[in-house]
Amino acid sequence: MRTGESLPPVNDVLASLATGLWHWDTAAGLVTVDAEAARLLGLPAEPATLTEAQTRARLHPVDWNEITGVVQLAVAEGTLAEVRIRIMDEQSRIVRVVRSRSKPSYDPERHAYELIGTLQEVTEPTPGTPAGRRAVTGDWRRSREAFLLDAGRALAEARSTEEVLRVAGGLSMPGFSPDGLAVFGVEGDRLTIIGHHGHQPGDDGPFSHISLATDYPAAEVVRTGRAVYLSSPGHYRNRYPVTWPLAEKFGRHSWAFLPLTAAGRTMGAWMAAFAYPVAFTPDERAVLTTVARMLAQALSRAGAADSQRELAEGLQRSMLPSLGPEIPGMGMAARYVPTGGGLQVGGDWYDMIPLPTGRFAVVIGDVQGHDVRAAGLMGQLRIALRAYASEGHRPDAVLARASRFLHGITHDEHMTDVRFATCLYVEADPATGLLEIARAGHPDPAIRMADGTVMMRPTPGGLPLGIDPDADYPTTRFTLQPGETMMICTDGLIETGGHDMESGWRRIRAILENHRGDMESLADALVQGVHGPSSHHTTGPLADRREDDIAVLLLCRPGDDTAVRAAVRRTLLSVAQDEPERIAEARRHLRELLHDWASGEQVDSAVLLVSEMVTNVLVHTDADSLLLAEVTGEPGERRLRVEVTDAGDDLPHRRHPGELASSGRGLLLIELLAHAWGVDPRGEGKSIWFELYESDGAGTP
Repeated sequence: MRTGESLPPVNDVLASLATGLWHWDTAAGLVTVDAEAARLLGLPAEPATLTEAQTRARLHPVDWNEITGVVQLAVAEGTLAEVRIRIMDEQSRIVRVVRSRSKPSYDPERHAYELIGTLQEVTEPTPGTPAGRRAVTGDWRRSREAFLLDAGRALAEARSTEEVLRVAGGLSMPGFSPDGLAVFGVEGDRLTIIGHHGHQPGDDGPFSHISLATDYPAAEVVRTGRAVYLSSPGHYRNRYPVTWPLAEKFGRHSWAFLPLTAAGRTMGAWMAAFAYPVAFTPDERAVLTTVARMLAQALSRAGAADSQRELAEGLQRSMLPSLGPEIPGMGMAARYVPTGGGLQVGGDWYDMIPLPTGRFAVVIGDVQGHDVRAAGLMGQLRIALRAYASEGHRPDAVLARASRFLHGITHDEHMTDVRFATCLYVEADPATGLLEIARAGHPDPAIRMADGTVMMRPTPGGLPLGIDPDADYPTTRFTLQPGETMMICTDGLIETGGHDMESGWRRIRAILENHRGDMESLADALVQGVHGPSSHHTTGPLADRREDDIAVLLLCRPGDDTAVRAAVRRTLLSVAQDEPERIAEARRHLRELLHDWASGEQVDSAVLLVSEMVTNVLVHTDADSLLLAEVTGEPGERRLRVEVTDAGDDLPHRRHPGELASSGRGLLLIELLAHAWGVDPRGEGKSIWFELYESDGAGTP
């Protein structure tokens, strides 16, 4: 063509270059192609107007989704949309690969995109080569998709800002991994650095608290919400001459600054810096943009979780007391672990209350629910209990008043959120070890005796607090002997991990029996055995691994070695006239008391005699019975003494039942099986007792 001649038509030029022209209007849903573009799509070589469905049928389904993503990205950044597309035939076979380059625009009134671009056939690059890396197709495409899936999963699982930053620092992008990362946040009108990777400590100093008005890429990204790509040091220096000296010393060759946008708000910026030149093709920009969006969402979730966690922990710390100064003659240790899902705050609590009498009280309880409402009620109930106890009320009166208080604040006229609470209140005399216990629907205390024997200590109780404003709470008194430790806890310690009360108690009992150490280490062992890694080896019979808040408090009465060796192993249990089912509990407690007795036959005899004695009280009197069993002496030479006391005046007498008689053999059994026995009248009532002396397996005492 000579100088001065007119230029040939554009269509002729494109046809000579085997380049097709196409136009796509998303509002009309139509794609117009010229003859060359139609040929590249596998259609007859003539101009045509296709529907989106017809066009989509000619393209690989993954590439169609790729087009929509790249178009949106190009509109947002004001750049060209470039993508490689695999053309399919009717048998879904790839016939060729074409490259599409277009300039998209968005019409906000029509809510539609309009694209005018070109199609040109390209040769599929060899996998693993630099060209293959830059291509959307081939192994780079597959590795990119795998990377985005892995990155999305890892960021979704991160539960704190620290975890999100650790995941972001470990991202290895396919083909163009950055060696320096930084996450910027916004405080007021300044940038802050939330975290960075690939830099030395102190390198972030010049970039901390940069004004948003500064000529710095991250500041511009936050101001405008648009990404900034700097493919070379010269590009960086020319565009941001003021802050280039700060970045020059790191020796990087390319930088990408992307907005971190969540819920329509730009919350910061993400910088990815590269030690080698990166062209930032549309494909690479698409990967970076996707990662930035996932990172922003993960940081938003983690920030909310961190704030929620700090709020919950602060609230819980403000409501849970310290155990205060040491108490002469007593030792204490306590733990609280919020283990439920969601908001890490709940209704479990413990407390230690100095009393005006010189004694002190320990309280543990659990308000129904695991939410802010439960935590608020817990705080109110704890304050009420402290007030009632400080007034000098006895344990039964403290719980009765607390129940009335909780009933009053939860039972409104609409009954919209009725709650109850379980509670165990212990008043302790450090001088004598005397404990007075009142219980409101709470698990019984457990006693770890001086020789390591662990037994549940049954205590009569009443309804949970807040159910009946006129409920009564009986008081149980017993003495904590030197060397003994009492454990009180919420049901979370027992049931967490899919346990019921029975199987959970066996797990706790094993920890108490096998532990050797002080109370602080015992408290840690209890929590670790239930909530730590070892708890996964002691799952319960229930299908779900239920979790609940854990509160545990240990109260110990230290003793010297002489007192510990001379300690008496004992259990005390009351059986009322309307509680015949507790006879089975009495048998079980006696077996637990004799768990290491030498003769199994003697244990069976003792259980039989206890059952007879307690049953006789319930059948032949109108009184309740009180069972006291004590084991004294050294192993192999011990003595078991069992007393059953009642308020009845009628003394038992020996009878001579016939062969078919259904009763009358109680004293005969006692005389036959016990080494010693007797009946002692009391000022009011009587006590019948028997003794067994430990023997070897052959029965020799």
